[in-house]
Amino acid sequence: MRVLVVSDIHSNRVAFETVLEAAGSFDALWCVGDTIGYGPMPNECVALIMQHATVAIVGNHDLASLGMIDLSDFNPDARRANIWNGAQLTPEYREYLQKLQPAAMIDGQFEMAHGSPREPIWEYLLHEEQALDNFQVFDAQVCLIGHSHVPLIFVLSPEGHCRRVLPRHGARLELSSHDRYFINPGSVGQPRDQDPRAAYAILDTEAGVVRFFRIEYDIARTQQQMRELNLPPALWQRLKVGM
Repeated sequence: MRVLVVSDIHSNRVAFETVLEAAGSFDALWCVGDTIGYGPMPNECVALIMQHATVAIVGNHDLASLGMIDLSDFNPDARRANIWNGAQLTPEYREYLQKLQPAAMIDGQFEMAHGSPREPIWEYLLHEEQALDNFQVFDAQVCLIGHSHVPLIFVLSPEGHCRRVLPRHGARLELSSHDRYFINPGSVGQPRDQDPRAAYAILDTEAGVVRFFRIEYDIARTQQQMRELNLPPALWQRLKVGM
């Protein structure tokens, strides 16, 4: 099965449509949370997830936009954007997001958690020590995560050694039956690794291979949409630099 893995779309329809086109045909789409928040087109992005996603989970910005977690935990720009995103949602799309969970298990082999298995909503899983602790919390071979907006791999060997890999565009990861993994595809709509290109991954479940990709999209178009809607300048300015 050819699976398109996406995360942190953040209401960036231009980026998401570019990824869908670049990915080509796929058998399933798995969304690792934060479909909305920050960006200018929440309804349109939820509609695309409803159309394409086989499995989707909820992230902290989704929940904040829905008013389901405390907005005081966000910085002023993110808080303002989340309030705006939530106000735009139609009842249909609001109901869809409200039903999503922050973690999911797929076929016994793949776990999904927006932040981490032990803290699905809030933890930024970025360091080997965190990964080692989190490998103790789930039993699947692979856990797909998002939240940090950084493409990332953690590999746990049978001997208990954990290493971190920062995959670049075109990187290929062969899943060994002896190892366990955390895999973050990076952010579609707001990358934060100093590469402004939209990030995504393709998982071939039969071959046991994950490939990581970046694709240029019309950033200026998304920025213009955000300016016209009077969303905070810092949120659209950062798109150009991938931070």
